[in-house]
Amino acid sequence: MILLDTCALLWLAHDRTRISGETLRLIDETPVVTISAITSFEVGIKYRAGKLKLPVPPSQWMAGIMEHHEIAAIDLTSEICLRASELPPIHGDPCDRFIIATALLQNAPVVTADKRFRQYGVDVLI
Repeated sequence: MILLDTCALLWLAHDRTRISGETLRLIDETPVVTISAITSFEVGIKYRAGKLKLPVPPSQWMAGIMEHHEIAAIDLTSEICLRASELPPIHGDPCDRFIIATALLQNAPVVTADKRFRQYGVDVLI
């Protein structure tokens, strides 16, 4: 399983050059590619704030991208939420903290350019 952070999902959809060839190969060959459910929230918030331009509303965009790339969403469980709250305060972005907690509990590498993920013991791919 591979977990994409929000930026990696956007890159996969719109600018694959931001992801290394090796990581793209892994994404293509891995049977389960996932996102945290918080990524949908983050896409919607960025869109509403005008920080993200999409050709269609976020709900339609997310559904299309997830279907096209065969991406599954991992729901936010109580266990993930509690784990995110227990993480050391290295990373202040709550959305990323949920993604980090998900990666730790699922023992999954994360496609991200954010080097702070490594400080939590998360395997990072880029």
